[in-house]
Amino acid sequence: MLQFAVPIARRCSISAAMEPSALTVWHNDKCPVCKAGIDWQRHKMRPLVETGEIAFRDINFEPDALKPFGVAIDDVRRRLHAVTADGRLLIGADVAIAIWRKTPGDEWLATIFGAPGVIHLTRYAYDRFADGLFVWNKRAGRW
Repeated sequence: MLQFAVPIARRCSISAAMEPSALTVWHNDKCPVCKAGIDWQRHKMRPLVETGEIAFRDINFEPDALKPFGVAIDDVRRRLHAVTADGRLLIGADVAIAIWRKTPGDEWLATIFGAPGVIHLTRYAYDRFADGLFVWNKRAGRW
């Protein structure tokens, strides 16, 4: 199922530690592929992490963090999730695009993969890859 940025009608009460970041990305460090990608991205975005422009949080340490949005831990284990400063929930490819928009030198990726007409293919490809990765990790007993 394709998922899009979901505007939240009311601001959800989430952990206070999330509030300062303009974008809080929830990921799953139990997946070695996901962990490597996030570690690489965090390093690349170090100045933005240090200023609180972006935060990367492992859902395994705060499994109920996105419960106010109706998001379970397995949802985050399957796809990246992020919360914007204005309380919108982003899912999957939309998170990757939001990260690329903020990453120095990677803005072009957001422009190409987030372009009208391309975004639907981007979401489809991301979701199929994420589904496969989820099954692979589950079979490997990582959760």
